[in-house]
Amino acid sequence: MAATRVYVARLAGLAVLGPDGESIGRIRDVVVAVRSDRQQPRVHGLVVELPTRRRIFVPILRVTAIEPGVVTLNTGTVSLRRFTQRPGEMLALAQIVDSVVRVEDPDLPDLAGVDVHVIDLGLEQTRSRDWLVTRVAVRGHRRLGRRRTVHVVDWSMVSGLTPYEIDRPGQDVTQLLEQFEGMRAADVALQLRELPEKRRIEVAVALDDERLADVVQELPDDEQVELLSHLEVRRAADVLEAMDPDDAADLLGELPEGEAESLLALMDPQESEPVRRLLEHSPYSAGGLMTPKPIILTPATTVAEALARVRNPDLTPALASMVFVVRPPTATPTGRYLGSVHIQQLLREPPAHLVGGILDTDLSPLRPELPLAAVTRYFATYNLVCGPVVDEENHLLGAVSVDDVLDHLLPEDWRDQVETDERGEA
Repeated sequence: MAATRVYVARLAGLAVLGPDGESIGRIRDVVVAVRSDRQQPRVHGLVVELPTRRRIFVPILRVTAIEPGVVTLNTGTVSLRRFTQRPGEMLALAQIVDSVVRVEDPDLPDLAGVDVHVIDLGLEQTRSRDWLVTRVAVRGHRRLGRRRTVHVVDWSMVSGLTPYEIDRPGQDVTQLLEQFEGMRAADVALQLRELPEKRRIEVAVALDDERLADVVQELPDDEQVELLSHLEVRRAADVLEAMDPDDAADLLGELPEGEAESLLALMDPQESEPVRRLLEHSPYSAGGLMTPKPIILTPATTVAEALARVRNPDLTPALASMVFVVRPPTATPTGRYLGSVHIQQLLREPPAHLVGGILDTDLSPLRPELPLAAVTRYFATYNLVCGPVVDEENHLLGAVSVDDVLDHLLPEDWRDQVETDERGEA
């Protein structure tokens, strides 16, 4: 049976189907129009994520039924343009939930004058088939020895939910962070970009350094710089330390020289040194593209040890595809570069064999000054996804992976899609 009352949190993640049962996507948020006079907000529609990760807008009047586990539309034809928030619109999960409010309900005297957090919103369908936000679920701060009680009150009994108050800084992000748990950094970055600036900054501040570093690396250069500028300088340096050296160097290369040097000075010298070396190279050269921390081994390393290094979950598939063998020291710049071993070769050899006996010495290494076009031809010629970079004295400086090449080959705005703000039929 179709529901006429539902809570926003229950809608999040539900499958959206067309009239013939065809899958369209999943609900990620609800768009509402919040007013300043405490009148119940009208629901404009749903933010639906397509299988391609693009988020689109579906008007609420297209919804014919909300059932357990699924929402059905009256048409399979929807606009494929990316959702763009309009003036006066608020996102229920991204902006309203987690707001600090006060409840003025005479039946709940214990909440008078007490700050509580919004944890959910109740929606109700009217006779005209419109949907309104009618109820607000709130939870207070936990008291010693007591569990926090959830109260559901009428929208008109809540103060603090005007557009002005919702837009004030310092809002909690608990619910948003729960949505991001288990998601890939690239997907979190995509969702972060679609949040209003205020919420984007609040989420960034709340993420731990490692997680934020992973997410920042997936943002366009200008948005990386903007996000970093909203962090305290010490925190910005910590995030740079947690980033891959090549990504940190790319970000610092976008900053004025003085700002970049100030951040480098705050970083741990062990972390800043490889970044400084990368900044000496042009960003569109092998030296500027490379990471100084590929898998580097000595000739006496066994195949079993090499495979154990390859299994490191923090490595990208490209960097895990090949190990590089050098004379000590193994920190870049290393001792003399001897050759490489592809993971397929490692899998074919007995575990006790030494990598020094199965080297590929025929693969020509890259020079740090090689331009991007030459690096691209190198990968195409040898069918590689990772390649060594050595200096004139045959010291290994790092490795270039195909994902870094693609990042520089694609247009700067490749993460964006050319779409209009209009919401029309596709």
